Amino acid sequence: LGLYLSSLHSYLLFHGLIEIVTIGVAFALSILAWNTRSYSGDGYLSLLGIGYAFIALIDLLHTLAYKGMNVFPEFGANLPTQLWIAARYLQAATLVAAPFFIERRVSNHAIAGGYAVAVSVLVAMVFSGNFPDCFIEGKGLTPFKIGSEYLITAILLVSLYLLYRKRDCFNDLVFLLVAASIVCTALSEISFTAYVSVYGLTNLVGHFAKLAAFY
Repeated sequence: LGLYLSSLHSYLLFHGLIEIVTIGVAFALSILAWNTRSYSGDGYLSLLGIGYAFIALIDLLHTLAYKGMNVFPEFGANLPTQLWIAARYLQAATLVAAPFFIERRVSNHAIAGGYAVAVSVLVAMVFSGNFPDCFIEGKGLTPFKIGSEYLITAILLVSLYLLYRKRDCFNDLVFLLVAASIVCTALSEISFTAYVSVYGLTNLVGHFAKLAAFY
């Protein structure tokens, strides 16, 4: 309720609060995974923890680039939308890959290095103008952006299926929470296929779904 009321006062405030909380959760997950890596013996948590830290870095840029923040005024509303899509592709790829690392040891430094390269390439593509346009002022979302949201949703559903196949490796509550997070993420992506304004209702709903997913 407080977040909704904040959106009535200032959508930038609402958006910033949502993003700050989810970025904080992602970094907390990363710290937990990194500091338990020596005895957890499970690549699933390591991959999620490290991956979400790098996803959060793109989300931080997305937050700073959001229309009205005036951190990157020359880019308009297209830049934050491109960064959003880049982060969600990376998140979906992380979630679909993670089940393959359950009960396996991995090289945390190699994973971190791989994510560092991936994030550097994605961010460089966005800021250099080599990433496809996602939002055009006065027209709304581009076909690439809408198609990407549906593709990301499909990847998330595949990740949910792969997680379900490995459900015996999880405590029941943990499995349900992770599965619910993936479902909320998919709902968030679907919400982001329909807005014309970056301050619109479906955009608001999508951010609430993202908050639920990270929670």
